[in-house]
Amino acid sequence: MRLGATLVHLGAAPPYPVAAWARRLAGAGFASLWTPEIVGRGSLVPDPFVTLAVAAAVTEDVALGTATVQVPLHHPAELAHRVLSLVAVCGDRLSLGVSPGSTAVDSATFDRDHAERFRAFRRDVVRVRDLVTHGRDERADLADVTGLAVPPLLLGSWGANVERAAREFDGWLASGYRRTPEEILAAHDRYRAAGGHRAVVCAIPVGHDLGPTREVLTRYAEAGVDEAVVVIDPGGPDPESVRALLS
Repeated sequence: MRLGATLVHLGAAPPYPVAAWARRLAGAGFASLWTPEIVGRGSLVPDPFVTLAVAAAVTEDVALGTATVQVPLHHPAELAHRVLSLVAVCGDRLSLGVSPGSTAVDSATFDRDHAERFRAFRRDVVRVRDLVTHGRDERADLADVTGLAVPPLLLGSWGANVERAAREFDGWLASGYRRTPEEILAAHDRYRAAGGHRAVVCAIPVGHDLGPTREVLTRYAEAGVDEAVVVIDPGGPDPESVRALLS
């Protein structure tokens, strides 16, 4: 199982040392760096595409991912343009985690109907995928995508959408912050039974006592989870100690 880490933290005060933190995490041996899209909750969480572009500029081999972009907050062509812009910077290192979103305040900030987010997601994610893959459709001509990698599309989901992630997407993202390991492992069994391939557990909290984190990571690894992504808060354990939990 690969081990990744998040680049930004909810509630941290700016300025954000994204470049230095990305270098530190990559140097400690983390295989991937991830960031969420969180808007309108009273603390600035930097835009995921800005954050990952900075990380791409100061690292070379480490993978990058969004966990997750809330598709209903965006016009699909605008979102596809931003994805293509990031791919042009980071190449084939990007995994695009997407979701309908779960927090009403994020939708309200963008004047979106939170209750309609699943319908909007189902509609718009199809166009985002087409535009990122082909660079154009009948309504937009964004780019000549020759030579650009097509990032895998991972669905951040729960409930019945776990099986949808297996059938229609390149992978599944589970929230280690919102769900217990028992819930995630049960859903992981369903995901594999439905034919799912890549499974990533994101936002796994890390405390100063690394024993519980080691236990959780071991359980995920033994269950066949492909990647786990930890959250190391400012003032938390040093990245090297956390990375060593899976060495």
